[in-house]
Amino acid sequence: MDFQNILFQVNNSIAQITINRPSKLNALNKATIQELHEAFDTADKDKAVKVIIVTGSGEKAFVAGADISEFAHFDVENGSKLAQKGQELLFDFVENLSTPVIAAVNGFALGGGLELAMACHFRVASDNAKMGLPETSLGVIPGYGGTQRLPQLIGKGRAMELVMTAGMIDAQTALSYGLVNHVTTQDDLLPLAEKIAGKIMRNSSVAISKAIKAVNANFKDGVDGFAIEIEEFGNCFGTEDFAEGTTAFLEKRKADFPGK
Repeated sequence: MDFQNILFQVNNSIAQITINRPSKLNALNKATIQELHEAFDTADKDKAVKVIIVTGSGEKAFVAGADISEFAHFDVENGSKLAQKGQELLFDFVENLSTPVIAAVNGFALGGGLELAMACHFRVASDNAKMGLPETSLGVIPGYGGTQRLPQLIGKGRAMELVMTAGMIDAQTALSYGLVNHVTTQDDLLPLAEKIAGKIMRNSSVAISKAIKAVNANFKDGVDGFAIEIEEFGNCFGTEDFAEGTTAFLEKRKADFPGK
């Protein structure tokens, strides 16, 4: 695929998506959001891909925010459309992918960058990472899901403080808050993400996709997460992966799951 703003590669059943706008600290503009949508969609539909890792190019930034020059002149209607389109194309889209998505946060993850990381299924960070939602310092609020996902991940009080102060937290604070799962050196960041991906790939990708759906259901208004869990648990019994997994267990051998 011919991308201008991102890099896309698949190796050993892992798709790596790299936001590649180093001169802009990998800031998200409309074109990059569209390309990211296409890359995530392609990876999710590829039966050979078991895990997706998203990161930023260079050593300074995962994504340092949205490209402010694109929307500084917007009015109310255009601002609302910007948030709605972005959430549909990328942030909600990533959260609800059936393929696990790991954010490898290398450096600054601010504004839309932190919102992208939070839309991923979980996060690992380099020890130089800085995270925050600075939008109120620009007279606006997070519009790509930040006001919803940050409280879910770190609690209402901490999220309120971060949003209101437009402050940043370092990687160790993010770890203590539960915003990221692991912190490591910059050099070890992608190897760590790949190591975790390897553990994921030992298991049933079909079951994992159903687990993602069930976990996400708990955070959707008007949806009974327990009911979704019961439904998806039952659905597992009709899959080839369930037959293989249980047979392998009873035969005391390693399961060879058919895959997506």
